[in-house]
Amino acid sequence: MDKEWIAYDVKARKKVKLVDPELVTLKNGRKALKGKSRETGISLFRIISPEDAEKFSSK
Repeated sequence: MDKEWIAYDVKARKKVKLVDPELVTLKNGRKALKGKSRETGISLFRIISPEDAEKFSSK
């Protein structure tokens, strides 16, 4: 089973599950997950560790 990723939704003012997360690299080289909010549908980002990025990309 895939891990469910949680990120903070500013519009809903609570933590929500990411829909269709994808791995992205930020300008400073850090890895992050980009996805949509289940509650409001806005884009969310969650910065993750290099170890989590490896696990995410290997699935």
